[in-house]
Amino acid sequence: MDFNTSLSQLPGPPAKRIALRINPPAERALRQGHPWVFDGSITEQSHAGAPGDLAVIFDDAHARRFLAIGLYDPTSAIRVRILQSREPATINADWFQNKLASAARLRAPLEEKDTTGYRLVHGENDGLPGLVLDRYADTLVLKLYTPAWIPHLKNFCDALAQVSPAGHLILRLNRSLQKQTEFLHGLSDGMTLSLLAPPSPILFKENGLIFESDPIHGQKTGFFLDQRDNRARVEKLAKAKSVLNVFAYTGGFSVYAARGGAREVVSVDISTPALAAALRNMEHNKLTVPHETIAEDAFEVLVRMGSQKQLFDLVIIDPPMFAQSEKQIAAALSAYRRLTRLGLGVLRTGGTLVQSSCSSRVDADAFFESIHQTAREAGRGLTEIERTGHALDHPIGFKEGAYLKCLFAIAS
Repeated sequence: MDFNTSLSQLPGPPAKRIALRINPPAERALRQGHPWVFDGSITEQSHAGAPGDLAVIFDDAHARRFLAIGLYDPTSAIRVRILQSREPATINADWFQNKLASAARLRAPLEEKDTTGYRLVHGENDGLPGLVLDRYADTLVLKLYTPAWIPHLKNFCDALAQVSPAGHLILRLNRSLQKQTEFLHGLSDGMTLSLLAPPSPILFKENGLIFESDPIHGQKTGFFLDQRDNRARVEKLAKAKSVLNVFAYTGGFSVYAARGGAREVVSVDISTPALAAALRNMEHNKLTVPHETIAEDAFEVLVRMGSQKQLFDLVIIDPPMFAQSEKQIAAALSAYRRLTRLGLGVLRTGGTLVQSSCSSRVDADAFFESIHQTAREAGRGLTEIERTGHALDHPIGFKEGAYLKCLFAIAS
């Protein structure tokens, strides 16, 4: 992979490291593998630092005993993102290469499934906190969540070129990082770091199906890669059924249902461009199943369909994240319950409900119980087929890293 001049203009990692000590609860969490050190848990610090400085954390009881090393970020409540614990390390291109190679080995089985779209690095859960990396065929999309990665970006990209070469590399910055221009050194959201510009749209394969991704204007990095396994489950359930896909985005579940032999598919999403992509994804795969798209608010569509007694054999409800903080949990569960009630209102007796949540703040048990409670209140029984979690390329390395949960159930 050849890079443009943007990376060569970045500052390198600082030579001087920050020495830190933390309070006992934070120390226990770190020993148990937690990847974050919060600002309020730091009890002693050798000197002030800038984003990307390497912070070395020492045992408070034994002054020189190494505990961990991580990326320092004075702009965030997550003050240190841990790169390595227990054993000291030199954080350089070789270190990044070893981490990337380990992540690539974990994803190797996907290549045997005719899949060229997957998450190559899942942030903290792959030991590279504050960074995700997705592959779409010959294009890589790198998304950063902290300015602490900027001084290490050249080393990281050099390692990436060795482990997972690609023709194109796109940089994405989360919203808060886009505002921190003083630390970006000319980098911007959506810029291409490789010499070659990526194709538009980018086409990739997932379990033999062709999809398109728009990493610049699309949600996440252009596609919801984390639902791959659940889409494959829907394909096996769809034969000869009428299927409603709510919050369809670019039609991932719809395309799988069509290949699975669905009788008809209806895709609902508030985004007209997303549904246009859903239609193209059907065309990419030469699928001719009747497919209706409705570009309206999902709640309003479900209310109208229910009042009109429009029923389906398979209803898929895959909403966006409802809870980004602790105080939003109650409202999120209320929204999930309302969606369950509305979904059951358009689901035939004996039909299958597929409902998922991507809100990490909402506990899995609370989410599943909210669905069952709502079904009972609606006078419907639910017989579970299965509960699912994360796919192979979205591993979970700590409790807060778990976010995806999905219920498959037959309604009576």
